[in-house]
Amino acid sequence: MAVLTPVSRTPASFYASVVAAFGAFAGLLVGTAQGSGLIGLILGAVVMGAAAYLMAEVLGKEKTSRYGLALLMALGGFFIGGLVAAVIGALFGLFFGWLTFWLYEGRYRAKVAPYLTPGQVLWHYTFRVICGAIFIFLITPILVVMPLSFNAEDFFTFTPEMLRFDPDGYSLKHYRDFFTNSDWQNAVQNSIRIAPVATLLSVGFGTLAAIGLSQPHVPFRRAIMAILISPMIVPLIISAAGMYFFYSRIGLQGTYLGVVLAHAALGIPFVIITVTATLVGFDNSLTRAAANMGANPVTTFFRVQMPLILPGVISGGLFAFITSFDEVVVVLFVGSAGQKTLPWQMFTGLREQISPTILAVATILVFISICLLTVVELLRRRSERLRGMSPG
Repeated sequence: MAVLTPVSRTPASFYASVVAAFGAFAGLLVGTAQGSGLIGLILGAVVMGAAAYLMAEVLGKEKTSRYGLALLMALGGFFIGGLVAAVIGALFGLFFGWLTFWLYEGRYRAKVAPYLTPGQVLWHYTFRVICGAIFIFLITPILVVMPLSFNAEDFFTFTPEMLRFDPDGYSLKHYRDFFTNSDWQNAVQNSIRIAPVATLLSVGFGTLAAIGLSQPHVPFRRAIMAILISPMIVPLIISAAGMYFFYSRIGLQGTYLGVVLAHAALGIPFVIITVTATLVGFDNSLTRAAANMGANPVTTFFRVQMPLILPGVISGGLFAFITSFDEVVVVLFVGSAGQKTLPWQMFTGLREQISPTILAVATILVFISICLLTVVELLRRRSERLRGMSPG
């Protein structure tokens, strides 16, 4: 006969306090939007703490409590801010209902080691909350820009039609302006002319530098490495000013070649770092074996070494391409009107004429960056498999 183990319930003072703390944070956000953050903080803590106690101790049914709280908060959000606020309120209700019973039934200890102390368990979840808050803080501006790029009006804010999800409030006119406006298209063409060439130079010089600096017999390796990656460390405005004075002396300031070389200098550190990280797990006995079989250094590099470090080379090249394609400070110093790149055109649009087309361009660049970073992650995993650092 099976023996049923009683479910461990946590004290009301614990789960109600934690839910009240989350409620205070949510109330602070809502209250700030309504013009009174302090009142929102107090009401959020009191209301959610009381709601947690009633759901756990009085109702006791998780599904009923969660959906009931979601419905109540959706109604409250609708009266405060309309349909969008109702959706946000429903999501808050589902989250707080789940959080209450997750704490009340002790499910928070299910995926942690049983020997951890309460303080260690608290830090385990606090650390994850902090990381999540940082992630939300970083990603929120991007998530705001994307829907604004479909604004039917020439505004940088959400219109009442957009908040009501009215189709008339949305339009693709900013994207049409980007693809039909000669200024934007010339900027795109300049970026496409500059970024690939700068990337090729960065990959070539950066890969050779990383291979050379990986040899133990090279003198002053650390000092040379520090100099080569200094463009990543030195403030960009200082590097741009230095390039301006140097290029103006040798006649490259305001030329296509000057911009390409400047962007290549900014991309080389990314290539060096990624290729050097790939070379850490490289078996040098392979190159010695190739040399013993009569292969010259060039053949050894392209037939033995390059295939194994190729993921790192491509990853560094992608980072160098992104750096060149998104860079604006150096091109302002080194370039001229004939080398106006896409970031330069965006900067001009913000400074001289407020053009909502910038939002459409920013959204396109975000998707391009996501695609490139996805490729980088796939290459990283492939590199680990080739070096035997992860299962196939």
